[in-house]
Formats: sequence, C-alpha cells, structure tokens
Amino acid sequence: MPLMTPDAMAKQIGSGLLSFPVTHFNAELGFDEAPYRQHVSWLLEHDPAGLFAAGGTGEFFSLSPSEVSTVVKAAVAETAGRVPVIAPCGMATPIAKELAQSAEAAGADGLLLLPNYLVNSEQAGLAAHIEAVCRSTKLGVIVYNRDNAILNEDTLAGLCERNPNLVGFKDGVGDIELMTRVYAKLGDRLTYVGGLPTAETFALPYLEMGVTTYSSAIFNFVPGFAMEFYKAVRRQDREAVYQGLRDFVLPYIAIRNRKKGYAVSIVKAGCAAVGRPAGPVRAPLVDLAPSELAELEALIAGVSGGLKAAA
Repeated sequence: MPLMTPDAMAKQIGSGLLSFPVTHFNAELGFDEAPYRQHVSWLLEHDPAGLFAAGGTGEFFSLSPSEVSTVVKAAVAETAGRVPVIAPCGMATPIAKELAQSAEAAGADGLLLLPNYLVNSEQAGLAAHIEAVCRSTKLGVIVYNRDNAILNEDTLAGLCERNPNLVGFKDGVGDIELMTRVYAKLGDRLTYVGGLPTAETFALPYLEMGVTTYSSAIFNFVPGFAMEFYKAVRRQDREAVYQGLRDFVLPYIAIRNRKKGYAVSIVKAGCAAVGRPAGPVRAPLVDLAPSELAELEALIAGVSGGLKAAA
C-alpha cells in the first residue's frame, strides 16, 4: 500500500477517538497474535480514527524491539488500511531510529516517539534526539511530551521548522499553561493528542485548547461507552460528559490509583471482565487483585444512561 503522508496521517488521527490496544500475552508471557488480531478487528468495528500498536497501554516498555516489530506487523495486517497504524519508538536514540525504520518497513503509517529511558535532559539534548528520529524515517512523528521528555514551545517550534514530518504533539503532562503556550505559538502546525492517564477526565477542558482527540485506554473493553463519551466531548455536551465521569470514569480512576502501574493493568482486567481476556501483564507491572477485578466488573455492568457501554 502507498505510504500515508505525514500530513494526511496527522489530519486523520485528529478527526476522531484513538485506540491504544493492549498487547495480548499467553500464559508464558509471549505475544499471542491470534487473539490480538481478533481484538484489533473488534475495536475497528467501533470506528476509531487511528490505532496505536504496542504503545504505553500495549506495554511498549516491556517488549523487545523485535517483539514491537511483530506486534506492529500484526496490527498493520489486521487493519488492512482501514485506519492508520501508529507504531512506537523510544529508548536510546540508536534504538529509537531502528524502531522507526522497522515500523516503516512493516507498513506503519506513523510513529509515536515515547520519552527517553531513565535520564533527564536539557532542551538541546531532547531536540537532538527527536530530530535524529525524524530524520531517520519518512513517517510522520508524534512526540509524546511527558515525564523526563518535556519540551517547551520554543524547542518544539524549532523542531517543527527543521522537520516537516514532525506533525503531532501528545501531551501527558497536564500543564495548562504549557499547552496554552504551545498552541499559541504553533497553532494548526501540529495535531494535538490528549495523553494523560484516563484522558477522558481532561477531554473537555483540553478541547478548548485545540486538543481534538485523545488516547482512550477504556476503548479496549467498553468501546461503545468510550465513543459516545468522545462524541459528547466534541459537541461540548457538559451534562453527558459529567454523567459519564460520575457513572464510570471517576470510579474507574479510584481503582486505577490504588497501585503503581495499574493504569495498564486495569485495562487488561477490563478486557477479561467483558470476556475478551488479553492475558497477564508483564513485569514490572502487577495484575489487579481478584477483589478489584470484581469491583471493575460491577462498574462496567453498571454503566447506563445516555452513555452505554458496548462490551
């Protein structure tokens, strides 16, 4: 298939809700491709604007580079061009460049550049890393601003000027002032993606700052609810949004916040709760306790009103 241009990819992902599927593991913690592809196929029935394979929710941090490539290839094969597939890259600069080139060879439509491993850096160092990745591929790049890789608006503007294929900015910081400065300086030069944990919580205020889409982890197991919630955000239906927050999102977050790493673990638990198990999480994460899974099952069953879960 012809390569999707960076601008076309960015425009497409900005048009709707984004799916970040979990990565399925078998009992031996190996990648389980058949149920993964079945899961991707089911998610596509609910019309996401793009699919991010092996991202944060997909346990990128616990996969080897060769496993990342395998997961991306499976996603590309299953989507068959129906939506853009965005592959992850990150870690050390040479590894990030290799992952970028591997994703391009696998037929991915874009890249999500995740934060560097371990170290904190100055703006010049972050810029050099991002620029090296952008120049290693023809794919459109979305930079993930969070943790130890936080760009300011001037660094980002310089990168955009020098790298036409840097087309997206995913925010995982939640700094309203920074987001305002970024959008004020760059405007429509970038597509903006909400990337805070359980992004539904921040979706309405972020929309006011030009963030038209976000990564929905709960789309993995309640895609109908997630999509209806997104539509309510886009039409700025505050009543419906706050109903969804009260009925599901905030109680869900209360479970998620009990232990470190549960932002991913609870998504896999949700898949199990709706009869679509994805296997355990890999270390260093831990799975939900049985009692917490029971709480989550009850919460999913209780979603009602105008935003109904389609499990």
